[in-house]
Amino acid sequence: VQLQASGGGLVQAGGSLRLSCAASGSIFRINAMRWYRQAPGSQRELVASIDSGGSTSYADSVKGRFTISRDNAKSTVYLQMNSLKPEDTAVYYCNGDFQVLGRGRYDRYWGQGTLVTVSS
Repeated sequence: VQLQASGGGLVQAGGSLRLSCAASGSIFRINAMRWYRQAPGSQRELVASIDSGGSTSYADSVKGRFTISRDNAKSTVYLQMNSLKPEDTAVYYCNGDFQVLGRGRYDRYWGQGTLVTVSS
């Protein structure tokens, strides 16, 4: 399974970006999908997650500003980021729990990361 993240870039404070993460490969089922971020000098932190039924959860720092969604037909997860702040600057990574064809378990796969820079 390969995850390709896209949509990062440079934006001014108060602006918006939409990240996408498309999965490809011999996918049978997808369970939860998530977005993490890692700022320079900081640990990677969970930003948002969405389970197979569409239930979502968010870090307190992004509640009310970010929205995670998924398109199961496209095996893609999105992160709509509004009212961006300089402290949102980070590399954003997606991951998901995938059941590959022929396997009886879920394995976690990571995307390569996309850089989001918010200027003040």
